[in-house]
Amino acid sequence: MLLAVVLAMAVVGAGGYFYLDSRLHRTDVLGDYPGRVADTPGTNWLIVGTDSRVGLTAAQRRQYATGQAVGSRTDSMMLLHTGAGGTSLVSLPRDSYVPIPGHGSNKLNAAFAFGGPKLLVRTVEAATGIRIHRYAEIGFGGFVGVVDAVGGVDMCIATPLKDPKAGLNLKAGCQTLNGTQALGYVRTRKFASADLERVKHQREFFSALIHKTTSAGVLLNPFQSVPLALGATDNFSVSSGDNLTDLMSLLWSMRGMGSGGGTTTTVPVGGFGSAPGVGSYLTWDRVRSHALFQALRTDTKVPKT
Repeated sequence: MLLAVVLAMAVVGAGGYFYLDSRLHRTDVLGDYPGRVADTPGTNWLIVGTDSRVGLTAAQRRQYATGQAVGSRTDSMMLLHTGAGGTSLVSLPRDSYVPIPGHGSNKLNAAFAFGGPKLLVRTVEAATGIRIHRYAEIGFGGFVGVVDAVGGVDMCIATPLKDPKAGLNLKAGCQTLNGTQALGYVRTRKFASADLERVKHQREFFSALIHKTTSAGVLLNPFQSVPLALGATDNFSVSSGDNLTDLMSLLWSMRGMGSGGGTTTTVPVGGFGSAPGVGSYLTWDRVRSHALFQALRTDTKVPKT
């Protein structure tokens, strides 16, 4: 009898895994191309948040303050490296001025607009010299759904934040952000340093979100874990060779970041500029960004400088 119960649980567990795995959206973004950088040790994820409004109703667009733009652009980009040299989460500012294959130099987020995730991966590889092994992408609606599924995320806000364009109005102090508030929090650029402060907030929030989603209180609560699993797998896009196990590995790696188990940073900035047809942009500090990418390429500890 006990054996039968164990076998039944194993079948249900396996069936649940394959069902959730089948819900992931897969896309071919990591194909080889002439001149592609050689493989590098460790595992490198490109994690992308887009402003895709696909599936949002008119009411949701108003609620989330997403506007009426069509198509999708990258709203956040992070490079997660895991390996012998430790775990590092690096924000790639979307206004970074980099060469985009076939399109001259432009802001990094323009690569996604020009050629989707495949061109974005190629652009990041060329700019950093780092081979991307895995890819994960989520849009506005999926992000809000994940946050709401876990009952919101606790954040401590240093100063009041009000940004009508992002639908954001937060008081200072520690509070629980729901999905709509969280979306505004990671989108707002109402800071003196604009995108640089925003990417810092994005890393902090994503670390807190991952810590909440992988906590015992959520995983052991079917009223939260089931909607979370269904919502996350239906709203994440991954590369064609990735599966649910890879996505779970990503979550646990980021959980370690939230516990101080790795390095979180932004690509060092060297300056700012503007160009016709491009607008205002930022450039990377050549010496410090080279040192950062060299450490990631060789799977060694990122220098504190």
